[in-house]
Amino acid sequence: MEKNYRIKKNEDFQTIYKRGKSVANRQFIVYRYDAYQLEHFRLGISVSKKLGNAVVRNRIKRSIRESFTKHKHDIVPADFIVIARKPANDMSVEEINSSLEHVMKLAKGFNKRIK
Repeated sequence: MEKNYRIKKNEDFQTIYKRGKSVANRQFIVYRYDAYQLEHFRLGISVSKKLGNAVVRNRIKRSIRESFTKHKHDIVPADFIVIARKPANDMSVEEINSSLEHVMKLAKGFNKRIK
């Protein structure tokens, strides 16, 4: 995922947590914040150390990024933070993708209807 699609600054994370709307399912929490006039979405990912060692956490983050890259053109231009929950540990890439699609539909994060 390209650099300008990422949220890295703590200041940005805190703003989105405070002012954004959140939706969740069993595996993920998604915060959405629409304050800026963006040309594309921006993504921040949070995976706690409680979920496992660095290998496990990085695998989850790669899967989340892959899912957003797959739907790159369908996602609304807004800021999103994805927080992984414990059940995401045992999921395959396809399961993570379908779970993220579900929670993004709840967050109204897609421009058009995704099957």
